Order: sequence, then structure tokens, then C-alpha cells
Amino acid sequence: MNIEEIRTNCLSLPHTTEDFPFDESTLVIRVANKIFALIPLEKNGLINLKCDPERAVELREQYDSIRPGYHMNKKYWNTIQFDSIPSKLVLDLIQHSYNLVFESLPKKVKLELNSSQ
Repeated sequence: MNIEEIRTNCLSLPHTTEDFPFDESTLVIRVANKIFALIPLEKNGLINLKCDPERAVELREQYDSIRPGYHMNKKYWNTIQFDSIPSKLVLDLIQHSYNLVFESLPKKVKLELNSSQ
């Protein structure tokens, strides 16, 4: 997978947007204005994704290319060298991150988003 494929996949999820709030080289992908993915464009092959804390630890133990989130809350975020793990796992982890963030949204926001489809 490459960055463009990652970006396209992230933006294919419902109610997602992208922006560069921190600098010109860190792409942020959001659902309902909440971040679920950060892609440092100058560090080719990396993505930061939110993760269930227990699963995050398991993934870090299983894969050398999954580490605690760089500049993120290391309990909930992983930095992933996505070109070093299977593409299916990368896509699963993107979906997992999106689901975690979407499910944490207030009920009212989720209802508004779902009714706007």
C-alpha cells in the first residue's frame, strides 16, 4: 500500500474529512471533527491510528513495525509502518480506529450524521 491508497481508504469511510491543522506535512483524517488517522507525509510509510489499549499492546508485541504512537497518547495510539505489514491488516486497523472514534461520538452527533446520509 502507498499513502494515496491509505488516504483514499480513509476518505471512503462515512462522514470523513481531511485537513492539515498542525503543519503542511501532517495529513489529518477525521470523522465528525474527531481525529482517527494522522499521516506524516514526509515520513513515508507511516500512519498513526487509534487502537483499543489491549489490542494495541498485542499488536506491538506481534509486529516490530507497530509501535506506540509518536507524539500521541501511547495507550490509545499506534504508529504503524504500513508498508511492512499485510495490507489487509492496515485496512482493518484503519477501520478499527474509525469505529473507535465514531462510537465515542455523542449519540446526538451520531444520529445527525446517520440521518444526513
